[in-house]
Amino acid sequence: MAEPENSNKPPEASPPADADGAKTDIDFSAGLAGFLAAGNISLGFTSYQTGRLYLIGSGADGKLALHEAQYPQAMGVAGDSERIYLGTLTQVVRMENVLAPGQTANNVHDKVYVPRNMQTTGNIDIHELGIRKNGRLVYINTRYSCLCEPDIKHSFKPVWKPEFISKLAPEDRCHLNGLAMVDGEPKYVSAVCRSDVIDGWRDRRHDGGVIIDIDTNEIMAEGLSMPHSPRWFDGKLWILNSGSGELGWIDPEDKSFQPVAFFPGFLRGLAFHGNHAVTTLSKPRNKRFDGLTLDDRLKEKDADAWCGVQILNLQTGDVAHWLRLDGPITELFDVCVLPGVRNPITLGPNSAEIRDFITFN
Repeated sequence: MAEPENSNKPPEASPPADADGAKTDIDFSAGLAGFLAAGNISLGFTSYQTGRLYLIGSGADGKLALHEAQYPQAMGVAGDSERIYLGTLTQVVRMENVLAPGQTANNVHDKVYVPRNMQTTGNIDIHELGIRKNGRLVYINTRYSCLCEPDIKHSFKPVWKPEFISKLAPEDRCHLNGLAMVDGEPKYVSAVCRSDVIDGWRDRRHDGGVIIDIDTNEIMAEGLSMPHSPRWFDGKLWILNSGSGELGWIDPEDKSFQPVAFFPGFLRGLAFHGNHAVTTLSKPRNKRFDGLTLDDRLKEKDADAWCGVQILNLQTGDVAHWLRLDGPITELFDVCVLPGVRNPITLGPNSAEIRDFITFN
């Protein structure tokens, strides 16, 4: 692979800004960079509000490294050390790390993720993504209330829908949103309710939420408040009960939700590393996400809602590390752990740098 010349160097990290150039204030726990370095990981998280993919890692100087790139309505994100998939407004983007082992860019970055394929889906409101053990991608198509795969000819290929959804229609009936992979296959999904009418989920936000087993169509849990991001970890089915601001797991015996921790924000996006859970928090959106139990919990604790990332120690129940964003950005969506990655960057598809950043075998 060719080593890029200086004129082709990828950009240095810069503070996030919205479309109007307003800066976002960033604060973070003193030990966050050390935690990432000790685990030899980086984190990727998204904001559809600002249309950005954010990558945070640790620099050689021991400081936190943050990079962001523009992708319209950045939503679900999944990846590993060599590849990242991202759902956007009208596309599924596949990014490849173009650096060889031991190679660095700008003598700083150990991974450079470059968009190499952009599969156009149209605006189907892509939410969470999963990668099958055979390498094929699956994703939640929220607008059509189904689980999909990319199709070489069409916008998408439906592979499953809930039994209570009578037909595929662009109506976001139940707000299907989250996907849990088990042993490399899609296994569980979350939905805000079982509505089969257009936009019906908005009237069932308080206690209509369900978790569904894809293989059996069994309802694994119900009575949840806007559940998101089911995950299978350490032999348990974890879930974010976003309407109450809680992370917990589903008891298979009585299908009840067992809360583990409360977070000061609307939760979407969950990942695990070791004995830690990583989740993204958003400030509740007016009209759509207000009036939930989360509002009362925040008042009880005399707290304001966060926009940021919190990392929970599952053994102690305490927040071990965090990153907070203040300013024009108020909502995040998904988060993923990138193992074996120290200080990554990505080039946005419309960035000035990508024009001249050329690599070849």
